[in-house]
Amino acid sequence: MFQNYSENNNPTSGRRNIAALRREMMKKEITGFIIPRVDAHMGENVAPAAERLKWLTGFGGSWGVAIVKMDRAAIFVDGRYTIQVRQQVDTSRFEPKHLIDEPPTEWLSKYCNNNDIIALDPWLHTTAEIESYRKALSTTGATLLLSDLNYIDLAWEDQPELPQGMVEIYPEKFAGISAKEKLASLALEVKHQGADAALLSLCDGIAWAFNIRGADINRIPVVHSFAMIFANGPHKIFISDKKLNQKTRKYFEDLTEIHAPQDLEKAIKSLGNKKGKLLIDKQKTPHWFTQKLEKSGGTIIAGQDPTIMPKACKNDAELNATRAAHIRDGMPMAQFLQWCDAQLPTGNETEISAAKKLEDYRTKTGKLKDISFDTISGAGENGAICHYRVNEDSNITIPQDRLYLVDSGGQYLDGTTDITRTIAVGEIADEAKRNYTLVLKGMIAVSLTKFPVGTSGAQLDALARQFLWADGKDYDHGTGHGVGVFLDVHEGPARISKISNIPLQPGMILSNEPGYYKQGEYGIRIENLLIIREDKRGDTEKPMLYFETITLAPIDKRPIDASLMSQIEIDWLNAYHHEVWSKISPQLNANEKKWLKQATTKL
Repeated sequence: MFQNYSENNNPTSGRRNIAALRREMMKKEITGFIIPRVDAHMGENVAPAAERLKWLTGFGGSWGVAIVKMDRAAIFVDGRYTIQVRQQVDTSRFEPKHLIDEPPTEWLSKYCNNNDIIALDPWLHTTAEIESYRKALSTTGATLLLSDLNYIDLAWEDQPELPQGMVEIYPEKFAGISAKEKLASLALEVKHQGADAALLSLCDGIAWAFNIRGADINRIPVVHSFAMIFANGPHKIFISDKKLNQKTRKYFEDLTEIHAPQDLEKAIKSLGNKKGKLLIDKQKTPHWFTQKLEKSGGTIIAGQDPTIMPKACKNDAELNATRAAHIRDGMPMAQFLQWCDAQLPTGNETEISAAKKLEDYRTKTGKLKDISFDTISGAGENGAICHYRVNEDSNITIPQDRLYLVDSGGQYLDGTTDITRTIAVGEIADEAKRNYTLVLKGMIAVSLTKFPVGTSGAQLDALARQFLWADGKDYDHGTGHGVGVFLDVHEGPARISKISNIPLQPGMILSNEPGYYKQGEYGIRIENLLIIREDKRGDTEKPMLYFETITLAPIDKRPIDASLMSQIEIDWLNAYHHEVWSKISPQLNANEKKWLKQATTKL
């Protein structure tokens, strides 16, 4: 079993741990410290040793930042976590704030003065973030200190060790392109940008570039490492020797120089001493690198991490692999949904027992490497917590006549899946049916759309929200995120979101997951993954793109108010269910086929 349900988020830990942090702050004569939930690789998922925000506050979400002063503290989260943060954090010590409504910079401007020294760890903040903090504090007279010390690490007595997972070589039949070809292409991009080298700090970018996978972070098969890609001359990877065996060491030796992580500072200073130019993504890279390079005489070339776009725009081999993974994943999803129909009405199942059953079905495929994130198994009012993570304390029996939301995914060697279904358990109130139907209509609108090349996710986001908006409702999260291939389930740079201006390009895989959350009652989300494809018809005035749906599992028809659906929407749903039947039924036994046939009948 991959998911652990015994790990609880304890709000009372904040009282003890904030006191320990403040003692360290007093020793170093600082008055404030900024604590983000990231590690030195700026990824969304972190190893236990980097769960500093959780240790300090009890908050277990995937993104957040706290600011602790001697007399007050706040924690900032986005719309996914506004309910969860109040359940997991002692709000008498950490004031919850919405990231957009009152961002950290605004809070600093409001509560700092010229006597303050606000510290942060430059390994855990990008240059762009630090520039924004400096700007905010400049109006107050406060000092921003880039500290060599992380005060959480000083206060955290039983902090776990860093992971040492082994490197695995990723098969080229799934990657589509050899690592040598990728590195050569990246070197050309470095030269094109006018740099001598590019710094790679994103673990999934390094995994993609070198065709490797690892086991340093739960749910995401990546390796903690850094790399420097040179326009001319040998590349460098900085990785613990403990992660390599004879085979992987030889593999790297054919591609790059291998260095220990502690050699990183020496390599950056060496480039700086030669007046070298280093390509750095200011939005994705720890500011520590900028500090060290500029101090040693080098120059920063600001630009996007060169792995981001080629990793996002999958080649044919990657797309065919992920299609196969989704067909495979459709079998355990169908089995699970059949199990839900049979077992949830008994009133004997809990959020944990259901999540375990789903993982068990995926495991029985014989191909599951991990789940792609901790399953969100939210019944009734827990479904309204957008990124609810059930544990033994929060676990409830799945109630009757309510909605049950389950958001889950699998990591397979050939692909990463992410799917949400909302299931009617018993008789559902008309209001909930209406909201379910409005969410479904938005999901279908995105699925059906065709759009010109150059369109951004922000331009499509309103398609998913339009029916909720017309009813005076909305949801406080993006509509879609990028997804990797046996990599990160949340991948940049493109999203379907109000704030995403990245043009959508062929080969990208995006989620399509509108929702509606009624606090204290229920949550609704319906999610499929989509591939962006070129529309190769010859009769379009402009080059056009469209979405291919690759997720294959029945959408519950019982909560649908068909009177709210257009014929086009009904036709889409019927065609989708026909495809689910065609591709998934051959994997099922007779009893499972009988259930799937009924689940995919026409609306």
